[in-house]
Amino acid sequence: MTQHSRPHSGTYLSFSQHDWAQLRNSVPLTLTNSDLDDLRGINVNVSLQEVSDIYLPLSRLLNLIINSQQSRSAVLEKFLGNYPKRRPYIISIAGSVAVGKSTTARILQALLQRWPEHPKVDLVTTDGFLYPLEELQKRNILHRKGFPESYDVRHLVEFVADVKNGKQDVKAPIYSHISYDRLKDAHINVNQPDILILEGLNVLQTAREDTASGHSQYVSDYVDFSIYVDAPQHLLKQWYIERFLHFRDTAFSRPESYFNHYANLSDEQAHETAGHIWDTINGPNLVQNILPTKNRAALVLKKGADHLVQQVLLSK
Repeated sequence: MTQHSRPHSGTYLSFSQHDWAQLRNSVPLTLTNSDLDDLRGINVNVSLQEVSDIYLPLSRLLNLIINSQQSRSAVLEKFLGNYPKRRPYIISIAGSVAVGKSTTARILQALLQRWPEHPKVDLVTTDGFLYPLEELQKRNILHRKGFPESYDVRHLVEFVADVKNGKQDVKAPIYSHISYDRLKDAHINVNQPDILILEGLNVLQTAREDTASGHSQYVSDYVDFSIYVDAPQHLLKQWYIERFLHFRDTAFSRPESYFNHYANLSDEQAHETAGHIWDTINGPNLVQNILPTKNRAALVLKKGADHLVQQVLLSK
């Protein structure tokens, strides 16, 4: 670590944006502005400079860790006389609604698949493992969508376990933000990637009890490196409202959109509606279920205004 690094809460090393950028170590930036336009999320401000300063050092760190783990696994398999198994390295990305998890995941995917050691990098979001609308309504928890009980955690854990164990053609459900539901008869096919990036609200949560065996099973049991994207709560609410206003003018205006009834709201009405949704659903879910998992992450990206990463916390 650099001489500027200092312990954070006894468990993390803290880096300013400037100090973290020094750890890039001349890794070349292969993304262009055009590439970044395709990766950027709604109202997420990210530049090539931030990719260079924040995400390139992170991709270098991950590449070093992955190579080290793969070397150790190969040595162990050789010692045991086994044929080396193809086991992907799994990275999880957690954080609040509207914090920019998806953009972080897509940028990391783009950077990591440019390293020659692991060209096949798949990305799956846990939204697809939300129970279908019909099931949420049956359970009377539609108003709790995004909370732990709204996910088919057994299915999610089984999916991650199958991928980790090297199975071929493992299927992940696909979620539509237009229909606000899991798509029927549609899936992502995950076929033995070098790296799997798993992004979602719940990837650091511990929410499934395997009563048959008496042991708890969590998604995190299969994750090799975990990232938490963090920001102050007042900014998260602001970003959520801004995203809602954007959707009002775009996705919500589509006749087939589940939220089409919001399309004709005035600016004042949309702001009030989004604020209410945050205060009654997303905010409480953040405080009760998401934020408490932050200290389980191996690395925390702390954002400030304009979605810019100001600080990086790396677990010792």
